[in-house]
Amino acid sequence: MHRSRRIAAVAALVLALPLPMAGAAMASPSAAAPAAVAVAPTPAAFHLELPRPTGPYPAGEEVLHLTDQDRTDPWVPSAGPRQLAVSMFYPARHGTGVPAPYMTLGEAQGFLATRVPAGTGAQPQDLVDSRTYAYTGAKAVGGKFPLVVLSPGFENPRATLTGLATDLASHGYVVALVGHTYEDSGETLADGSTPGCALCASGAPDTLPGSRAKDVSFVLDQLTGHHPAWHLAHLIDRDHIGMAGHSIGGASTLNAMAEDQRILAGVNMDGQFSPPIPTDKLEGRSFLLLGKESDHSAGGGDTSWGQTWSGWDGYKPWLAVTGTNHASFTDVEILANEIGLPLPPGTTTSPDRGMQLTREYVGAFFDQTLKGIHQLLLDGPSAANPEVLFQHL
Repeated sequence: MHRSRRIAAVAALVLALPLPMAGAAMASPSAAAPAAVAVAPTPAAFHLELPRPTGPYPAGEEVLHLTDQDRTDPWVPSAGPRQLAVSMFYPARHGTGVPAPYMTLGEAQGFLATRVPAGTGAQPQDLVDSRTYAYTGAKAVGGKFPLVVLSPGFENPRATLTGLATDLASHGYVVALVGHTYEDSGETLADGSTPGCALCASGAPDTLPGSRAKDVSFVLDQLTGHHPAWHLAHLIDRDHIGMAGHSIGGASTLNAMAEDQRILAGVNMDGQFSPPIPTDKLEGRSFLLLGKESDHSAGGGDTSWGQTWSGWDGYKPWLAVTGTNHASFTDVEILANEIGLPLPPGTTTSPDRGMQLTREYVGAFFDQTLKGIHQLLLDGPSAANPEVLFQHL
């Protein structure tokens, strides 16, 4: 199967049921920017909640709107310069700030329209009001912290990695969660518009990982330059930067590392790599492979992991998790379970357990590679986590 069609097919299985596409929100890359249709708030049908972060700090959250004046949007050139929404999470002081929304109303409407089966009864306001344990306006603690950039899967908005972002912030990281405009169900931009997906109807192009690498390098420039775009940029330890992503976001992490030497460590959560795989540019840096056993064990269905793993020297733990599915490494399965959607066939690991394992192993990897704190969890199989299988060729 052609790679772009395969990625689109995998993305469509995220919620385990056929996902209707909102035709009015789809367009070819050369078309005018698609936009979600505004709707009025409706009474909540569900009370949704992500797992509480496990670290000692509360998570503060702010949203940045960045515009790359030197780059025309690659998918909708008529939109002008590339615009990105970036959620910044950081270690905060206890008792400050107010609960942060999970998404804007426009983002929630787009997500429900394109990523959730009809008939669940879920309303956009349910997603907006989801409890994330992140706080807007929270005062930052003192000190400097490693920076981790997060990149979501194709068709999924950046908010679907909030559970991981808040946990990393609670353990002493600054996190930049990037929304890749026109590549998902909707990201609200600086002018309040929420353009939908310009690529979803045709599938992710082969150039998408390279484009995401450019997005990430631009965000790093804006956060670590001489005149940073974020007023809390003093929290960032510029010498210790990592990146993690889910699905195509995970695969794109390798491209971002290859093009940007500032990224010292990367994580791919269940994403298929696309050739050519630039392992020759990693120069001994560290990379974690974390995915479902059915596809991403040694000799499994996705051979790109074995090819990538064997292609470079460096610290490269490879973990396959039994009983999980593509969405187990995101918020999506937790939210789907809370609105009554069944788990995909073959899934035996609960949504909360999937989130727990994701947080533990991604956090341990960055603690070891960015903070220099040895993690026994990464030395080999753990009796406490029998689902996690260490792989090698």
